[in-house]
Amino acid sequence: MVKFTEKQFKDILEIGIMLAVEKNHNHLFGLILENAMTITNCDGGTLYLAQEDSLAFKIMRTISMNVYEGSDGEIISLPPVPLREENVCAYSAIHRQTINIQDVYHNEEFDFSGPKSYDSMTGYHTKSILVIPLQNHENELIGVLQLINAMDEQGNVIAFDPGFERIVLSLASQAAISISNMRYIQEIKGLLYSFVEAMATVVDRRTPYNANHTRNVAMYASEFVDYLNQEHRSGRYREYFDSNRKEQLVLAASLHDIGKMTVPLSVMNKATRLDSHLQEILTRFELIRSYLKIDFYENRISREECRQKLSYLDNAAVLVQKVNTLSILPKELEESVIELSSHIYKKEDGEELPYLSKYERDCLLIHRGTLTDEERKVMEDHVVMTSRILDNIHFNYHYRNVPLWAGSHHELLDGSGYPMHLTAEQMPAEIRILALADIFDALTAKDRPYKEPVPLEEALRILRDMAERGKLDQELVELFAGYARQNLRTVAGLL
Repeated sequence: MVKFTEKQFKDILEIGIMLAVEKNHNHLFGLILENAMTITNCDGGTLYLAQEDSLAFKIMRTISMNVYEGSDGEIISLPPVPLREENVCAYSAIHRQTINIQDVYHNEEFDFSGPKSYDSMTGYHTKSILVIPLQNHENELIGVLQLINAMDEQGNVIAFDPGFERIVLSLASQAAISISNMRYIQEIKGLLYSFVEAMATVVDRRTPYNANHTRNVAMYASEFVDYLNQEHRSGRYREYFDSNRKEQLVLAASLHDIGKMTVPLSVMNKATRLDSHLQEILTRFELIRSYLKIDFYENRISREECRQKLSYLDNAAVLVQKVNTLSILPKELEESVIELSSHIYKKEDGEELPYLSKYERDCLLIHRGTLTDEERKVMEDHVVMTSRILDNIHFNYHYRNVPLWAGSHHELLDGSGYPMHLTAEQMPAEIRILALADIFDALTAKDRPYKEPVPLEEALRILRDMAERGKLDQELVELFAGYARQNLRTVAGLL
């Protein structure tokens, strides 16, 4: 019976620790196989992972043949092993039993035609085999570990000492639990990402004018971070974004507009200043025209006065329709709207009919865009609602920054952003990147009814101007320009 030295026991404990902390799937699989081979001093081994009705080859190693496949995640081309009892690995998996074969050429219990065929093709000689099922703490089969050709100190092939079975079984159990934990983590991440994807879909599908915004911002953030890491490696950018920083940023980008679910569609979809109210004004003007004609026929106004007032209404309709679609309101048209809003038609019974309601006047007097101050406040509150919604979701330590970054995508370095009016000292690179990506997509988006997409170079000029005015990070804007020219030549129909 094998006797373990103090060093071997320490090595086994170290192996257990390594298995517990390893986060990379492929590294973990390699650790399992290599350490099992080291403990038993064997020449070869294979790690299989359980599938529905078979065992898939994950890692294969034969030291004497210089074979090491699957260590970096590449697919092993061998077909999976069916779960049939005549195969030793399948038998071990089915019955959750450790199997120790001294000599495969003198064993008739199992079908070893596969190893024998391999031997005849390669000149290798398979003799002893130790097969251990990998089960987690819930007795779920994770896979099978097969070790081949134990060796003595002189390198002679011998049978596997039964004393190794308990040790390797213990290692296999720890390995199975580590694999299960990794799978659980991946499942939880998958659940989180599917939730994020669902929320992004809901937000973007609420309005045709926001159809691709969330995905675009997430894409820009992800690709730009990769570009920044390249610049970092070349010494041209000081910060490096590890996988966790990038993952949190992309999640924040995917959730940054979740608060828009609370914004009324009448505000979200307001394509022009008046939107549906334009027709109300034109209908009212027609009604006033009818009243004026009646006034003339009933001798309450003269023909000339009627003509002048009807002509004014015609010009007013032209003015309203023109201002309705402008992106910026010129001073002279602003004065004309104010003058129009002072007109009131007084009916015969004394009831007053304003040419424009207060809301219509406010809409036509919007200096830039399509939203009144009140509507803009409702729209801007989506950022506050983003933070409130995400604050009610438990993000563990790994994702702790997602709510803050998502709720800060309208912050600017000079403190003029919203809702928290953060300053440069309070804004990490992730928030700066998110703000930059959000503005860039707003400029270049092709699905906004109230404006044409801005060509790439013009969008970059606008971003530079904002950076020069202290609103955006100047260094990031210049780097973003390099990224955009390299990767986004088709933005805004440039090509």
